[in-house]
Amino acid sequence: MREDKHVAQATEDHHHQRQQNLATSLSSKLAKTWITTKIYIFVLFIFLLCASLSWIFTFVLGESRFQVTSVFTRNTNKSATTTTNIPKIIIKIPLNCTLLNNNTTQTCPSNYPTKFEPAISSSETCPDYFRWIHRDFKVWQKTGITRDTLEKARPHAHFRVVIKSGRLYVHQYEKAFQTRDVFTIWGILQLLRMYPGQIPDLELLFLCHDKPAIWKRDFKKDTWPPPPLFHYCGHRDAYDIVFPDWSFWGWPELNIKEWNKLSVALKEGNKRVKWEDRIPYAYWKGNPNVSPVRGELMRCNFSDKYDPMVRLYVQDWRSEIEKGFRGSNLEDQCTHRYKIYVEGNAWSVSEKYILSCDSMTLLVKPEYYDFFIRSMVPMKHYWPIRRNNKCRDLKFAVEWGNNNTEKAQVIGRQGSDYMMQNLEMKYVYDYMLYVLQGYGKLMKLDVTVPENATEVCSETMACPITDGGLIRQCMDDSLVMSPSIKAACNLPKPYGDNELKRILKKQESVKRRVRKWTDEYWNVRSGK
Repeated sequence: MREDKHVAQATEDHHHQRQQNLATSLSSKLAKTWITTKIYIFVLFIFLLCASLSWIFTFVLGESRFQVTSVFTRNTNKSATTTTNIPKIIIKIPLNCTLLNNNTTQTCPSNYPTKFEPAISSSETCPDYFRWIHRDFKVWQKTGITRDTLEKARPHAHFRVVIKSGRLYVHQYEKAFQTRDVFTIWGILQLLRMYPGQIPDLELLFLCHDKPAIWKRDFKKDTWPPPPLFHYCGHRDAYDIVFPDWSFWGWPELNIKEWNKLSVALKEGNKRVKWEDRIPYAYWKGNPNVSPVRGELMRCNFSDKYDPMVRLYVQDWRSEIEKGFRGSNLEDQCTHRYKIYVEGNAWSVSEKYILSCDSMTLLVKPEYYDFFIRSMVPMKHYWPIRRNNKCRDLKFAVEWGNNNTEKAQVIGRQGSDYMMQNLEMKYVYDYMLYVLQGYGKLMKLDVTVPENATEVCSETMACPITDGGLIRQCMDDSLVMSPSIKAACNLPKPYGDNELKRILKKQESVKRRVRKWTDEYWNVRSGK
């Protein structure tokens, strides 16, 4: 009887152990199955994500026009204990010159990104010359810009630009000299490619001549406010809104490269001849026939009493064109210790090229200013020269420099550094961005596209040019290939009235000191 109980108990234990083994086996199989299922679900999710992205970039953004590239940027969060690489996405937007549906007219793609959030926030403040943006718009702060105010600028404009929903339309009134209008419009298009969705709807009128047109003397209480007119340079007695000039994207008629490419060439040109080995004279080469001040400068070349310490050359552009520009490469002209900047008919685009040479720039007092020169400092970035005493001032500046070579070299280098560091194309675009944003905030009108306006994009401007010439080359070299993954620099606060007065007073004090040195030098020479 007792044995039967033991047998029954053993049988029951064996059955229980078998059930436990089966349960464990089943649990193990279910766990493996669930892991496998999760892997399949993850793989399926990745597949669907890739398929979705492929569909978006192919059909939403356009027929394989966009190239998506993953890049890595450093995590600059100072509070983080570890440094990590953060993947970012760059959308590359090459030109799409394919004509659709056998259309013989190039059209604008309908699938540009309408918005793009930069992945990297900016921690840097824009250069000081951005502070002038606020003052350029100060005249319209109270009234804003109405339709009537805007249209008063129409008689002076070469073209009207309308930006609406991120697309650009142009109504041309008058052809500008050479390709000034072409590359000005091209530059605005590249801004739209760099910062999609960040330019507000607006209308602006643009003047491409040398001199400003909206003079303060013409606008009093009964004609107030003055009309807004965009232009390449400003004047203390004018209201024109200063904007980067066309040559930043190239000047093909004179074989001048777009600024990104040219600034690199100038850096290399600076290395060819060390400063102390450069010719110890002041150099200028240009067209003396465009202004009286340049004609007067050429007289400094001749003297039977003393060496004027300058070397001045006439630039014959017609001859240069015939010779293929062999003697006019700007990067080959950084061979003298000193270079002279003098205005032409108004401000001159040569300013940025002269200041970039590491030579001490002898800057003949200008009447006009471009967007970046207003924050440059005399005796830090350049040596000031009087307009009515050019020859004597130039000779003394060179004599001083040759007797104070280290100081002269520092001034030349600081002027060049200012150009290379503060005038990178990213800053040029950031400046344009803030100007157009500030201008857009002043709009008190319904932005409309005129009937005679034409939609313009990079494709309609560049694709029809197939002759392999310099115009297309400049466009290809300056094409913005992708939206910026880095946000614009931070706009600094405007100058306060008292602050600006102090700055201008200090600059004038420096100029007076230089004039005093010069006058004392000539008094000693004349025996006074």
